[in-house]
Amino acid sequence: MLYKLNLEYILFLDIETVPQQQHFTDLDETAQLLWEQKTQYQRKDEFTAEEFYDRAGIWAEFGKIVCISVGYFNSKGDLRTFRVTSFYGEEIQILKQFKQLLKDHFSQVKHLLCAHNGKEFDFPYIARRMVINGINLPYKLDLFGKKPWEVPHLDTMELWKFGDYKHYTSLKLLAHVLGIPSPKDDMDGSMVKDVFYKENDIDRIIRYCELDVVTTAQVFLRLRNEALLADQEIKKV
Repeated sequence: MLYKLNLEYILFLDIETVPQQQHFTDLDETAQLLWEQKTQYQRKDEFTAEEFYDRAGIWAEFGKIVCISVGYFNSKGDLRTFRVTSFYGEEIQILKQFKQLLKDHFSQVKHLLCAHNGKEFDFPYIARRMVINGINLPYKLDLFGKKPWEVPHLDTMELWKFGDYKHYTSLKLLAHVLGIPSPKDDMDGSMVKDVFYKENDIDRIIRYCELDVVTTAQVFLRLRNEALLADQEIKKV
C-alpha cells in the first residue's frame, strides 16, 4: 500500500519541545502540585517533582513547542528534491504558521502527515497546544468522528511495528538498521531544554529538528524500497 502513495502528498514533520518554564520553582503553586500529581507514577520514589521537571517538555500540559520542522517532496521529471523549512519563535506564532501551511498546501483529502512516533507524540502534542493557545484545529489534526482509516496520519514507527503493539524503536536505531547514513550532530533530545534556556541557541535546535525530518523521510523511502535522498536533493527553504 505504501508504494501507491504519492510522495508529494505527504508532509513530513518533527517538533522540539521544552518545559513551559526554565525552573520548577518558576511555576505557581497550583502548577507545581499538578505536576507532582501528574508525574507521580513515572517518578515513583526515585525523583522529587522538582528533580523530574527537566522532562516536563514531554507533556503538552506542562511544555511548549519551540520548533516545528517540515519537509516535502517535489519532483519535476526525473529531478527529485526534498524541501525542508522550520517554524520557530513564540509558540502561538509557530502554531499559526504551521496551521497556515496545512491550510494552503496540505488540506485536501489526499494529503497526509508523517512523523516518527507521531501518533503518540507529535500530532496530539500540536493539537493540544493549539487548543491551549486558543487556535481552532486544522482539519488534518481534528480527529473527532473520524474512522481509523480516515485519519490522515502516517507514523514510521508504527509502520515498522508490523502489528507488534509492544515494540518501540527510536528513529536513530531504525535509521541505523536500515543503513541510512546518520549525519553527525552535536545534540540529542535530552539536551533541547538546556540548549534553549541556557544557551539560547535556537539555530542549533532547528538544525537538529530538520535532521530528524530528513531522517524520517529517508526511513519512509527505505520502507518503500526506494533510493535514499542524496545530499544535493535536500533543499533548505
